[in-house]
Amino acid sequence: MLFPGRLSDLPPSAFAKLATLLDPHKPGQTPISLAVGDPNGAVPPFVKEAMAKHAGEFGQYPPINGSAAWRAAAAGWLTRRFGFASSAIDPDKNLLPLNGTREGLFLAAFIVTPEKKAGQRPAILLPNPFYQCYAAAALSAGAEPVFVPATKETGFLPDYAALPKTLLERTAAVYICSPSNPEGACASPDYWRTLFALADRYDFTVFADECYADIYLDQPPASALPMRGAPFERLLTFHSLSKRSGLPGLRSGIVAGDAKLMERFRQFRNYAGPQVALPILAASTAAWSDEAHVAANRAGYQEKFAAARRVLGNRSGFRVPEAGFFLWLDVGNGEDVTLRLWREAGVRVLPGAYMGRETEPGKNQSNPGFSYIRVALVNDLSTILTALDRMVPVLEKQ
Repeated sequence: MLFPGRLSDLPPSAFAKLATLLDPHKPGQTPISLAVGDPNGAVPPFVKEAMAKHAGEFGQYPPINGSAAWRAAAAGWLTRRFGFASSAIDPDKNLLPLNGTREGLFLAAFIVTPEKKAGQRPAILLPNPFYQCYAAAALSAGAEPVFVPATKETGFLPDYAALPKTLLERTAAVYICSPSNPEGACASPDYWRTLFALADRYDFTVFADECYADIYLDQPPASALPMRGAPFERLLTFHSLSKRSGLPGLRSGIVAGDAKLMERFRQFRNYAGPQVALPILAASTAAWSDEAHVAANRAGYQEKFAAARRVLGNRSGFRVPEAGFFLWLDVGNGEDVTLRLWREAGVRVLPGAYMGRETEPGKNQSNPGFSYIRVALVNDLSTILTALDRMVPVLEKQ
């Protein structure tokens, strides 16, 4: 048991488990990691310039709300990206800056979780497989995390509408990741409408993790804010420059939505104190205001997926996702294949089971991620092609 009390049920880190699996073994070739979703492209010059211009502001405490310029840029991006009228997003009421979306996704659970709901311990629903921050947030806030399978049969998204009424009645919040990590599935308009109808009926909050919303292969995915519409009741949505702009080290994101929830969030953050530094806000302002670098970033991923299709597209279990930058490959036994890829090809990937939970205790194959590996296409194209070519002979042995 790593943590005491309510955190004792926290699942181990996926990457700690990966290290335990692979590190005792020598890689078969010069190592290439496709395990971590860590975009590592060039930082746009205008971002560097904005940071340098405002570097002197590291000497000031930043406001919880962010700077006026950042609020205007964030509201402007949300308005343009989702086709709102200019007055729909109030920069002072509907949004806040985040130290990366993980901070917001974690803290949000605290502002909506009561001691009891329907006379019982409240539940927070999350997809399975899942981003581990969700489970940590639910447990830390005192809720029961309920892992809802997201499988091929459900379109790689959790079917919350199929859950028992007794569970929905004690639900305080649901996490939905669209485009999803790891599968790259996108919620349809009907999916969003059904989810918001459930939120209204059972009085829970939707946490829409949309970090990958600007990385798509064909059409922009349907998104939470326009599907819900102003005044965005029972909705908080999260967006990130880590993925959109390839700036994970900036640790900068947006939470936006219901003004009443945002006011509660603002007050809670006054206690937690996770302000975003003013020079980072300046760099973020520049990034949210520019689309050219985002289009170039998206085109780069489209090229990488085209390469993956050429190299791996003729094998069973291959699919190109709707969005995001991961391959979610059905290989039969993800952990076994991960170890073989490392020992034979020197390629590091992530077993899908490390992002999931067993639905039947003690039965590994009941984990929705059991048969999958997650492959992050975040390196340069040449490195990705080298890694994919190395993977082919290993995967062909399946």
